[in-house]
Amino acid sequence: MTDFLIITCVQHSKANGEYYAYGPYVREMNLWIEKEQSVKVIAPMSQSLIPDKIDMPYVHPAFTFSEVPAYHVQSKQAIIQALKDLPGIIREIYRAMKDAKHIHIRIPGNMGLLAMFIQVLFPQKPKTIKYAGNWDGQSKQPRTYKIQRFIANSTFLTKNAKVLVYGKWPDSTTNVLPFFTASYRENEKEPVNKPSLSDKIRLVFIGALYDGKNPEIGLKLSQLMKKEGLNFEFVYCGDGVMRAELEAQSRALGLQDYVVFKGNVNAETVKSILKQSHFLIFVSETEGWPKAVAEAMFWGCIPFTSRVSCVPQMVGEKRERGVLVSKDPQEIFEKLKTLLADIKELERMRADAISWARKYTLESFQTEIEELK
Repeated sequence: MTDFLIITCVQHSKANGEYYAYGPYVREMNLWIEKEQSVKVIAPMSQSLIPDKIDMPYVHPAFTFSEVPAYHVQSKQAIIQALKDLPGIIREIYRAMKDAKHIHIRIPGNMGLLAMFIQVLFPQKPKTIKYAGNWDGQSKQPRTYKIQRFIANSTFLTKNAKVLVYGKWPDSTTNVLPFFTASYRENEKEPVNKPSLSDKIRLVFIGALYDGKNPEIGLKLSQLMKKEGLNFEFVYCGDGVMRAELEAQSRALGLQDYVVFKGNVNAETVKSILKQSHFLIFVSETEGWPKAVAEAMFWGCIPFTSRVSCVPQMVGEKRERGVLVSKDPQEIFEKLKTLLADIKELERMRADAISWARKYTLESFQTEIEELK
């Protein structure tokens, strides 16, 4: 019997006998499984055999992995293939749940969708269900996400479960518990000493470079700052389908001396960049717990960020710990200039951001995890 079963749509790779996946996810899961006797993961494998720079390995002496196909239904051919794959995936999930002491499901996602239907058949099994997306019931989301949210929230369909969501929401049932994610340990807390703003204004974007994250806003903001004659540097940490387009746009706007594209970098590099940066520009449309915002706040990098998911609860509705903005680069620029003109307010906001973020350490996260099981 497996002590702890994980079902996720996160794609994995294997190298040197170890299983790798997206670093922030694995860092969290290693805390979940640290005190378990045996662990099993059901998930798809990546087509790439080489782990990415941002990937990390699971750490557990009794770890098993069950590979299943990564299915989707975005085309006629994909639907036909999914119909062939689904019986085997469902059978694997059912058998694993039947053999597990504790079931941990990561949603929303295609694997999570199947797991949420199948877990209904095991009302007596203890479960933790991590909803890593936006729990806001009024937000625009794919229908499959809403289905997973409905099943998780239903005390009739989902029993003996603790559903972990980001933020507090009025329509949540007794299944639901507000939760958080952490990136740093207690011993990483250290004084924040930023470079002088008068020397150079340092801005950063951290995340995947695709439409939903709106990374092009950073270039438009940079263009406005250049026209104003400000001395600044804008760093992009992350990769994605828009990178080549953004780099070409940066050259066309004459921003080569101001904008730097780092690509995917490891956690230590992100940490180093945040410690030196004054502002995070992160106007995403789809978030659960925006790790970039929480990490930026931990290092006193003031977030200029969108009103999505639990972000207003993180930074405050009234500029308590950051600045809520729209997708309009001119609006962001004006709010940035206002803050730059009031250094006392800027320092107050930075201090409050640090104080809030440093409550959520990996130690406090692990304590909360153990109380959930």
